[in-house]
Amino acid sequence: MKKALITGITGQDGSYLADLLLSKGYEVHGMVRRSSTETFERIGHIKNDIQLVQADLLDQLSLIKVMEAVQPDEIYNLAAMSFVPTSWSQPVLTGEFTAIGVTRMLEAVRQVCPTARFYQASSSEMFGKVKEIPQTENTPFHPRSPYGVAKAYGHYITVNYRESYDLFAVSGILFNHESPRRGKEFVTRKITDGVAQIKLGMKDKLMLGNLDAERDWGFAGDYVEAMWRMLQQDTPDDFVVATGQTHSVRRFCELAFKRAGLHWEDHVRIDPDLVRPAEVDQLLGDPAKAKAVLGWAQQVDFEGLVNMMVDADLERYKNVKG
Repeated sequence: MKKALITGITGQDGSYLADLLLSKGYEVHGMVRRSSTETFERIGHIKNDIQLVQADLLDQLSLIKVMEAVQPDEIYNLAAMSFVPTSWSQPVLTGEFTAIGVTRMLEAVRQVCPTARFYQASSSEMFGKVKEIPQTENTPFHPRSPYGVAKAYGHYITVNYRESYDLFAVSGILFNHESPRRGKEFVTRKITDGVAQIKLGMKDKLMLGNLDAERDWGFAGDYVEAMWRMLQQDTPDDFVVATGQTHSVRRFCELAFKRAGLHWEDHVRIDPDLVRPAEVDQLLGDPAKAKAVLGWAQQVDFEGLVNMMVDADLERYKNVKG
């Protein structure tokens, strides 16, 4: 039985990845921080099937002890300060978790379990002010947020450890991926949660920022499959994971409100304070390499994703009201 260690297991991606690995017969260990606000809602359905271990990306010794205790075959580093807008208000902490935290993880792997396979969660936010459309594994980075800068560091330090210490270390450059488990601070979930509340008469308006921003949106459940496939290859390499299609926030709104039988123009209002200091206008990934080498392909299309999220939020609020 293979053993996997997932950092960030309580997050959207961590919970879907844990589901996937359990279905494949893995022994799954999830790393969590000791926190008074930690939420285990996303992994509540599997809490008896996984083992949780306490450690912190800011504490090197705790990471070493976890590696020694678990002795994992595969390590998925999904933990980060992951909300882009917060990275402007907390840029130093973002750097500590999302950049230097990766180095601490890699050092622990190198010292304790150098034969383990390591996955680093890179991000399309590294492309930022894009140099070409679509973006591939070879597109230069120009991050436009402290989060994007930190992710670029994490990406390159993973490459560096692979080349310097012969570790099986890979980075998945994942474009935006959403689900009913997405945090409500993210625009997609903010929209679907707002739609559900408006539909059920709990509120009337939804405040948003830049409706023209375009993203390549996929389903998180599909994307964790690509993470796993990267660690099953003969040689370590980096991959863009995306749908190859882009949609605007406005289009997301249209579909979400339509799913609930509403017109988005009646309810959406623009709040200038929600517009980023430096916007990333169009992120569009080219998944050709992932399809060719990994045999990976998305299963849920854009409209299916929006509908899935709206339906889940409507069901959630109906259950609360009921």
